[in-house]
Amino acid sequence: MKVIIPLAGKGTRLRPHTHITPKPMLKVAGKPVMAYILEDLERLGSVDQVVYITGHLKEKVEEYTRKAFSIPAVFIEQKVQDGTAGAVELARPYVDQPVLIIFVDTIFDADLSVIDRTDADGIIWVKTVEDYQRFGVVVTDADGHMTKIVEKPKTPISKRANIGLYYIRNWKLLYEGIAHVLKQPKNQGEYFLTDAFQYMIDKGARIKEKGRARVPAGIDRAQVIEPVYIEDGVTLVGSRVGPNVSLGAGTVIENATIRDTITGDNCRIANSTLSNSLIGDEVVVTGVHGEASVGSHSEVRSDTGK
Repeated sequence: MKVIIPLAGKGTRLRPHTHITPKPMLKVAGKPVMAYILEDLERLGSVDQVVYITGHLKEKVEEYTRKAFSIPAVFIEQKVQDGTAGAVELARPYVDQPVLIIFVDTIFDADLSVIDRTDADGIIWVKTVEDYQRFGVVVTDADGHMTKIVEKPKTPISKRANIGLYYIRNWKLLYEGIAHVLKQPKNQGEYFLTDAFQYMIDKGARIKEKGRARVPAGIDRAQVIEPVYIEDGVTLVGSRVGPNVSLGAGTVIENATIRDTITGDNCRIANSTLSNSLIGDEVVVTGVHGEASVGSHSEVRSDTGK
């Protein structure tokens, strides 16, 4: 099996964190996001080659992956960022067998060994979300086979969001679909890989839906709403945490409500309500209500904020 990992994005929504660190190398729960993915691939044991599609700070990505992981790799720069279909198209010269496509915007807890047991033409991993308009969403039949995939729908046709993890057994039909997409007008200003999947379905391909979540253990002093990732040594007191929260080792959450947020190690968040936030290492946040992007070794206090 070949693996394609698109990494070309600049991570503009994560600035200032991504000015000097590539988005896939930002740390979640103590290690870079892409490390979780590559460790899973090494354990899988059936990967012949990883094709990295690089861009912003590509030298740092290449240096890190070559040093930390042993899977044979090739690096291709995406000079024109025209969408996910364009990124996967760059890997075409290296794909001659089934392919796993992984976008590193999401940390997933998925049983990749299901690849060896499926008879479908592909698998798409999904997660149920409420804010479906931010994602590509999947509609399935009664057997769990995808019938439609729609990018950022304006009507609630589904709440099953694709998380950027795909296995495609029928790689020839995939690239036929990508070629078709690249000949069409752009969809919302981009060439979406999901439109190539829709082409495959329309041609009779069976793409199976899969989903899985991680549940923390041993937390009894707070309300935890999965999915979350909580490192050892985290202290939760009188707080509500989740969904979609990652807390680094040594972090203390006290009398706070946090969702859709990542913190680094050894942070303290108190008397706050945070959402859609990214907090670096050793940060103190007190009395803050709203969204925040705070670099490491910083303090943000608004003790009178309500």
